[in-house]
Amino acid sequence: MLRSSKATGPAPRTSLLAGIALFLVSTLASAEYGLNFPPPATEIAHEVYNLHMLIMLICVGIGVVVFGAMFWSIVMHRKSRGHKAAKFHESTTIEIIWTAIPFLILVGMAIPSTATLIKMEDTKNADLVIKVTGYQWKWKYEYLEHDVSFFSNLSTPRDQIENKADKGKDYLLEVDNQLLIPTGKKVRFLLTANDVIHAWWVPQLAVKKDAIPGFINEVWARVDEPGTFRGQCAELCGKDHAYMPIVVQAVSDDDFKKWISVKKAEVVASAADSGKTWSKDDLMKRGEKVYQACAACHGATGAGIPGVFPAIKGSKIATGPLGAHLNIVMKGKPGTAMQAYAGQMNDADLAAVVTFQRNAFGNNTGDVVQPSAVKALR
Repeated sequence: MLRSSKATGPAPRTSLLAGIALFLVSTLASAEYGLNFPPPATEIAHEVYNLHMLIMLICVGIGVVVFGAMFWSIVMHRKSRGHKAAKFHESTTIEIIWTAIPFLILVGMAIPSTATLIKMEDTKNADLVIKVTGYQWKWKYEYLEHDVSFFSNLSTPRDQIENKADKGKDYLLEVDNQLLIPTGKKVRFLLTANDVIHAWWVPQLAVKKDAIPGFINEVWARVDEPGTFRGQCAELCGKDHAYMPIVVQAVSDDDFKKWISVKKAEVVASAADSGKTWSKDDLMKRGEKVYQACAACHGATGAGIPGVFPAIKGSKIATGPLGAHLNIVMKGKPGTAMQAYAGQMNDADLAAVVTFQRNAFGNNTGDVVQPSAVKALR
């Protein structure tokens, strides 16, 4: 038993050392899990990151000095050691010291911070201008020099949101239409909103600015290396605030020009779609895709949310007069979450989604709406 005791004696110390080592390793590993800024992708983002680290180190240093002096004083000058409290007040020297030191620290932090803030506000001499408009709950992007515009919607499947399927890698951070920008070019963003206050935030680009109805805010970014950068609306803007992500893809200048050409061709094709006569089946297929923008409120099955958002299934609008249905989809309903989609969809999409709503979910009205009928109502 004595030999056994000797053999097992060092085990607690070994376990303690192993535990400390495991704690240190896990602490270092945990730094990977979002405890710091994401990797910066622009010059401004690098400056912001460096400022963050510098000021954090200054704060840590101040904390060590202040709390170190406090605990040392408490321990070394406690009453049990025979120390007595000194009786003095109004020391001019101490007052000057503890006023001057914080002042100098603040000035030291303000100089580089101010330089970075001035750079962030300098939007002149941009190579590309993009207008960003916030909607409930999507983003509209307009390339002003190229006459190209499109909406960007959340593309995470509803099954993932409703916990019917496993979450994807980019859950709630994926869109149907990404914002493309060329690398090495200064891009100026003009930010506004169509309904309520939103905020366009892409952390890796160090871009965060409010989008306010009736106002234009400005911000800029220049990405030097290709990559995909994700962000979100950073302003509480209503029910689906968490469902309006931002995806910016930086590509080479040649790839950007090719993409612009494709988008311009899509504009021409969209105009052609609005000028032709569609079959009911084709309208239903297209309308089902377009309806995904409506499903957030009216439900994937058209049942809506009782007491909050009305149902499409069996509703008086979807089964009543066709003109009233078209009117509310195109012009919206003031005082409610029902937006005016006349400015958000082309004639073909509006015709398709109304046709779908009137013939899906058991409504079966048999009505078919052509793009020409929508055009006549504009």
